[in-house]
Amino acid sequence: MSPIEKKRRLWREYRGLALFLMLMLAFRSAWADWVTVPTGSMNPTILEGDRVLVDKHVFGLRIPFTLIHISGGADPARGDIVVFDSPASGQSLVKRVAATPGDMLELDGEKLIVNGQPARYGPGDLTHIRELLAKTAAQRPAVLSEELAGIAHEILILPARTSQRIFGPVTVPAGMYFMLGDNRDNSADSRYIGFVPRRVIVGRATRVVVSFDPEHYFMPRWHRLFVPLT
Repeated sequence: MSPIEKKRRLWREYRGLALFLMLMLAFRSAWADWVTVPTGSMNPTILEGDRVLVDKHVFGLRIPFTLIHISGGADPARGDIVVFDSPASGQSLVKRVAATPGDMLELDGEKLIVNGQPARYGPGDLTHIRELLAKTAAQRPAVLSEELAGIAHEILILPARTSQRIFGPVTVPAGMYFMLGDNRDNSADSRYIGFVPRRVIVGRATRVVVSFDPEHYFMPRWHRLFVPLT
């Protein structure tokens, strides 16, 4: 059998598998995917070892394997947890939208102020502290509830850690977004990497699919199975 005939035979035998793999990769690129979160920048909402589901088509359909949109979609809104490619490094990051185009944002200590309206703060759920990795728990963390314009979620404060707590005020340019990590004192977000262009935001993180604890031999955290992200 000639080399060409061998290739034709292999194609006939495996073309179904090849087509399936191509369609699956295209689906993950343009419609929905999951990402592994290796850092604690979104504690306490997302933990190290979480695999989160990313809804990619919600912000408009894209040509698979590109950032080119072929249809319109919703724009990211304040409070959304989104996945995007860092404008500084190109690395895929997961952060929360803190301000949208035209907003004026300021950080005064741990207080977030958007368009002159300060967020309201109160005690958070302290049970989250038990889920943090030991190195984070050792930094005397505090969990706070942060509410701004009716949007509430929990953030983590690390008083013993040096971070950029005073920032702005800045006005978000057209087509840009300002991102913050929920772990306010340990997050490489827009305070450090700058504004994030709309075109590099690839999807909205909606829920934890599965989670593995890196401090305990990557044992599954069954209680985090399909936990929605808010």
